[in-house]
Amino acid sequence: MNILALDTSGATATAAIAKDGFITGEIILRHGKTHSRKVIPMLEALLGMLDLKPGDINLLAVANGPGSFTGLRIGVVTAKAMAYALNIPVAEVSGLMALAYISGERNGVICPIMDARNRQVYTGIYRIQGETVTAVKHDTGMSIENLTEELKNIKEDVYFIGDAVPLYEEFIKDQGIHAFFASYELFTNRAAAVARLAWFMNNEGKVTDAFSASPNYIRKSQAERMREKEAGSRPCG
Repeated sequence: MNILALDTSGATATAAIAKDGFITGEIILRHGKTHSRKVIPMLEALLGMLDLKPGDINLLAVANGPGSFTGLRIGVVTAKAMAYALNIPVAEVSGLMALAYISGERNGVICPIMDARNRQVYTGIYRIQGETVTAVKHDTGMSIENLTEELKNIKEDVYFIGDAVPLYEEFIKDQGIHAFFASYELFTNRAAAVARLAWFMNNEGKVTDAFSASPNYIRKSQAERMREKEAGSRPCG
């Protein structure tokens, strides 16, 4: 089985192809927010370098959230369009779970954090044993202060990974948590991890079709929150 995976949920645009769950090629670009212009050329280049045609792909995998609203739409729409054209299923993979998976098996728990601005993060808490990834806390959005308060109750090592680590590492260190941090090169999302998790999901029958796949935004966009705030402040009548 050939799996084509895509992750455009953050500042990095990344695509990968895996055969029977093992990576055969990957492209990672972190160069401005131009995912809409880069995704298709990335996929074409990756297929070409591996001597594959679109018809050789058996499963589309996409990081469906949380993350950048625009980035998620680009990735999910691309995956849906290709899956529809090729009549193949889609695996919707949590981008946070894929980040946790990159870190590998560790003592304690893994806490991926992605920057959601205004001291908010997209986060979850995971435990990895071998190839099994278990969600201790499902993906959510919350303030870094609330997250660290919650983590103080976990009397284990907490391994942080994600693009919000450089922003909050010093703050986290001051909170009395048994904290460890991923090295800089692991902050980036990897489509290879999305492809590997999609392989397990497919084996478990946890895939969907092109029509059902959708972004998991977790929370409303800033524009939507502002509109609701303005509507709530207007006088009635």
